[in-house]
Amino acid sequence: MKQEDYLERNNKIPLLLLPGTLCNEKLWEHQMSYLADIASITVGDLTQNNTIEGMASNVLDKAPERFALAGLSLGGMVAIEIMRQAPERVMRLALLDTNPRSPTDVQIETWLKFIQISKEGNFTSITKDYLMPGLIRRANQDTSLVQKVIDMAEEVGAEAMERQMTALMYRPDAFEVLPTISCFVSVMVGEEDSVCPVAMSNEIVQQIPNSDLMVIKNAGHLSSLDNPLEVSRKLKVWLLKN
Repeated sequence: MKQEDYLERNNKIPLLLLPGTLCNEKLWEHQMSYLADIASITVGDLTQNNTIEGMASNVLDKAPERFALAGLSLGGMVAIEIMRQAPERVMRLALLDTNPRSPTDVQIETWLKFIQISKEGNFTSITKDYLMPGLIRRANQDTSLVQKVIDMAEEVGAEAMERQMTALMYRPDAFEVLPTISCFVSVMVGEEDSVCPVAMSNEIVQQIPNSDLMVIKNAGHLSSLDNPLEVSRKLKVWLLKN
């Protein structure tokens, strides 16, 4: 069914958005407002499970029968797992600032360190002192965006962070899934993303038959916050593409 036909019959496209680690619906605020005229939007909860498989299953339990799916970073990894578990339910897929590779030893050591820091009562310092330089581009490091990212992390909380980082450590192999994806996929990445750089998104596009790459200028890892209007525009093009 073409998107125009779906809109005509159903008024709006069901759109499921999946946030990244230590993020919530605030990650998608601009997109939710910008796309509200064409999409019925829900934001999945990735805070209750300590495996990617469990997160995907939990999201699917609450999702519409069929939906468009977009995920950023951890959300993208869960979106890929959804394509393993229930590909027939996804109308189209957008992967933003997502890492398809298996975790490195250095990454695992870092996540274990963060879990220990949190257990010692210094949860807030993880985002503020360690993660922030990689989350938003340098030009935005002195703006209100920093506080918004810190607020999101506080709302997600220490226990959910531990579950999310445990899930990242043991995440399944995305490369087994990517070549099997048959729906249209838009892969987006912030031009200044140092956490999941453009090369990783190129790897995803090379593996998915029906996909394209969109590089978001003036954006780092949390591209939907760093350059929200550009991400929103590109998501609208993706949603309405035949």
